[in-house]
Amino acid sequence: MLSIALQCAASGWPVHPLAPGRKTPARNCDACSVPGHTHHECVCLRAGRWCHGFHAATTNPDRIRSWWSRIPNAGVGVACGPAELVVIDVDAHPQNLPSRDRLLPGIPIHDTVDLTGLENGFHTLALLAALRQAPDPALDETTLRVRTPSGGVHVWYQAQAPRGWLCSSGSSKGRALAWQVDVRGVGGYIIAPGTRTTVGQYTPIGTCRTPAPLPSWLAQELQRTGHAPSPASAVPARRVPPSRARSAIIAAGGGRKPAERALETVLTEVADCAAVAEGAGFSDRLNRAAFTAGGLVASGFLAYDDAQQVLMETAEYARPGQQARAAQIIRSGLDAGTRRPFLPGGRP
Repeated sequence: MLSIALQCAASGWPVHPLAPGRKTPARNCDACSVPGHTHHECVCLRAGRWCHGFHAATTNPDRIRSWWSRIPNAGVGVACGPAELVVIDVDAHPQNLPSRDRLLPGIPIHDTVDLTGLENGFHTLALLAALRQAPDPALDETTLRVRTPSGGVHVWYQAQAPRGWLCSSGSSKGRALAWQVDVRGVGGYIIAPGTRTTVGQYTPIGTCRTPAPLPSWLAQELQRTGHAPSPASAVPARRVPPSRARSAIIAAGGGRKPAERALETVLTEVADCAAVAEGAGFSDRLNRAAFTAGGLVASGFLAYDDAQQVLMETAEYARPGQQARAAQIIRSGLDAGTRRPFLPGGRP
């Protein structure tokens, strides 16, 4: 694994350790399990230790040797944004077909079209390529392709500077390229070829070991489907209206005003992520807001259902189309917060 990490770094791809045998980033401090803890405050990063996944990624060979000497069987994650990579992640999961409008988002598929045999991401990506009269990326022998343990394939491309591309899930109702076709780019990471998990190894296909430039037709499709980061100046930040936070707070004597301010502050931190395409710490901010709201629920200032609703509304504004991800963070943060009553303003 150390050799793989060093090879990636030599290619200019920042790397970070993955938990041994798993696909998730390795943790390095107990604080990582505490709600509200973010990479901005984490002492691990300032001390040159791995933590918070791709936020810690590096090409420094000395640091990489130090990390993998401590966890030699850790997998290797590659931070796609800093590496200027965009990876098309094709899945082959046994799932029921979604509605026709979600097979190729933005491209209508008429009811008369026979979908018999269409079962996974290989098929939807091939269909998209055929519609554009372009080669199927899953069969592209001119670029690095990696077979995944689940039977999918990662197709690695070099993003054309200065353009980067946002991540997405092919099953998302928001930003998506095709059903069962994920995109790994800015704000995400990809598992390096050669990494082994408990279910198998990520194995290169064919002879090509370097990412080719992203084909122009795929770049146009990513642009069409909303994967292009918006400049921060083009997306005005918007504060959560005080009335929205105020309407969620239950009248509770003298503590109501401080409760309103506390909720508005954390909601605004989440909403401000809308002004930044990536690197704003959306997950951490949303988790902190949910934890705070949970504390207000426990103290009687806020109803649980109202807390969920206002958090989901704010998350949807900041990161449209990521409802499933946001809901998971919100549930976790709320449940943790309800075990720690929050009394803003020192209300007895």
